[in-house]
Amino acid sequence: MDLTRIDLNLLVSLDVLLAECNVTKAAARLHISQPALSAQLARLRNLFDDPLLVPLQKGRGMNPTARALALHGPLRSALKTLGAVVQTELTFDPAKDQRVFRIALGDNAMIAVGAPLAAHMASQTSGNVRIAFSMSEPERIGRFMEEGEFDVLIDSERAIPGGLLAAVLREEPFVMAQRKHHPRGKRPLNLKTYCAMRHVVVSPDRDNFRGYMDGYLEALGQRRNTILAVPQAGMIPDILAGSDCVCTLPRMLLSRCLDVVDIFDLPFPCEPYRLSLAWHIRDDNDPAVRWLREQIFALEKVDSISRKRSTSSTNRRKRHTETRR
Repeated sequence: MDLTRIDLNLLVSLDVLLAECNVTKAAARLHISQPALSAQLARLRNLFDDPLLVPLQKGRGMNPTARALALHGPLRSALKTLGAVVQTELTFDPAKDQRVFRIALGDNAMIAVGAPLAAHMASQTSGNVRIAFSMSEPERIGRFMEEGEFDVLIDSERAIPGGLLAAVLREEPFVMAQRKHHPRGKRPLNLKTYCAMRHVVVSPDRDNFRGYMDGYLEALGQRRNTILAVPQAGMIPDILAGSDCVCTLPRMLLSRCLDVVDIFDLPFPCEPYRLSLAWHIRDDNDPAVRWLREQIFALEKVDSISRKRSTSSTNRRKRHTETRR
């Protein structure tokens, strides 16, 4: 039999018809009209090349044929199996299920959340779950996500390819950093001083001396003195510590090197840096990838509370020091 000719609704109707042996009662159970069910019975008879149900000589009921009786048991079993298949929900248990998660991170994300996330994931999984971290390749990450090479991507909001679902993990202000004991001193910045200083920018593109800030400065009719471009933000603390250069970065990238640099608010308004978590729409309801996203959001929530407490403590120490002076 050509299965493409079979309408599943016809088989459901046949199951009820064989149970009731009465078109009127079967139609009521199926919530359709009697003429509609009679039309379906005609199609079933044509499909199976058998009357299936024949009228009783007395009364309003019907008798199943031998073919119908042979069909009833297997049909009921098949419909139950199909119902179970349709109702089956995907599940994921990190303590039992085997899974390899692949996480792509941009340069800033690797510095800010890479190590804490790796440690957190290691503490939340058994030996059945493994996690691979990779640096995101901006030119190819869109295709990689489309092809399922990675489960999630963590990167700057600006670096998230179109077509992915995304949510902001963290917002951080941009600040300017200079080495401790810099000849400029610790005076608040003004726009003229900021532009005149020797700037380092982080740019993965060779010969590109532009960063996030240059667009804002151009809108103000200003231009900064950029003398150095490096491919990774991880190089910045050592560069600043060994020179009089300055660099503008999201505050989160400088939180671990405040023993060697001082940070300052920018003398012009700009949008905050937004670190985002992205995933492909096909994985939106995948329980395993959903669990992975929940772990990342949970860690970020804990870290956010910790950062706020640390900032509050630092501000209290600063106020205490200033009061003593």
